[in-house]
Amino acid sequence: MKNKIWLSSPHMGGTEMNYVQEAYNTNWVAPLGPNVNGFEQDILKFTNAKACAALSSGTAAIHLALILLGVEQDDEVLVSTFTFSATINPIIYQKAKPIFVDSEKETWNMCPVLLEKAITDRIAKGIKPKAIVLVHLYGMPSKMDEIIFVATKYNIPIIEDAAEALGSTYKGKAMGTHGEIGIYSFNGNKIITTSGGGALVSNKTEHCAQAVFLATQARDEAPHYQHSKIGFNYRMSNILAGIGRGQMEVLNDRVATRRANHAYYKECLSSASLTFLNEPDGFFSNRWLTCVLTNSFSKREKIREALAVENIEARPLWKPMHRQPIFKNFPSYLNGVSDALFEKGLCLPSGSNLPKEDLNKVIKVIKRVVNA
Repeated sequence: MKNKIWLSSPHMGGTEMNYVQEAYNTNWVAPLGPNVNGFEQDILKFTNAKACAALSSGTAAIHLALILLGVEQDDEVLVSTFTFSATINPIIYQKAKPIFVDSEKETWNMCPVLLEKAITDRIAKGIKPKAIVLVHLYGMPSKMDEIIFVATKYNIPIIEDAAEALGSTYKGKAMGTHGEIGIYSFNGNKIITTSGGGALVSNKTEHCAQAVFLATQARDEAPHYQHSKIGFNYRMSNILAGIGRGQMEVLNDRVATRRANHAYYKECLSSASLTFLNEPDGFFSNRWLTCVLTNSFSKREKIREALAVENIEARPLWKPMHRQPIFKNFPSYLNGVSDALFEKGLCLPSGSNLPKEDLNKVIKVIKRVVNA
């Protein structure tokens, strides 16, 4: 059987076990401890955010962010339709209503023009949206100046879903730190991993303090167990945070390698009738995944299937949320961009631990299909 070439597999840096072993040696195996505190400080140093809460997942971080912004039953939340379902599910947890907003072509992220159209239309219908959940897709920053201008105009807070964008910046500022609250994911396929995990960051320290409180079952200050709010078991464990500390030491290297992978794909496939997503001025993408657009659904599928025959994992771009069976009946503000991206787009193997021979193998298969 041919060796598997993964889309984005975990890549250890070498020092993770030192932190994990220390947790074992000192018996810090709970969802608190020196590694949790240290990991949070590492994230703050890297992003320049003011406060951080290390959590069990990026999904948990979005859920807590919604709670912190007061999103409750029947509230409306504007959200990117071109994303993974984990961005939407926490809105449903709160019994709120997702309002889907389509993408623009330059970054594939939420369209500022459609965002304002959605806001004014929802207000005209009698409900002002409570929050905006903005996704930085595949590591590419959104058009933050335009998005922030619209959000500020209507006084609606932004939650940045930067699950895929740790290491990306917009005009020199880390993604996740432009809105009121940012979230990161450290799932196994992300640019760095804690196996499973996430984080919530904010420049409002009270948000992160409240997130930690809610993430640890909302236990009140008392000698006994007392609770005045519903809490959650969302805190990151000290062992997983140890993995994260080791991963943070190599994050810049991981970004550099993924960007090099993207550049190599683009160089080798520039004549293969494929379109790559370019960085506008002031945008810096971690290139978490290298994505290409083909000229048709048929061509995309031929490439994907040919790669699969060689045991190479490739994945269509996200199927928009407004097309998902579970979400199809929620309001949507569409322009056709995300639909076209889904039909023609493909994510290529992009891991920072991909050897050059595997990259060349992927390229060889794609060229064979394109030139057939």
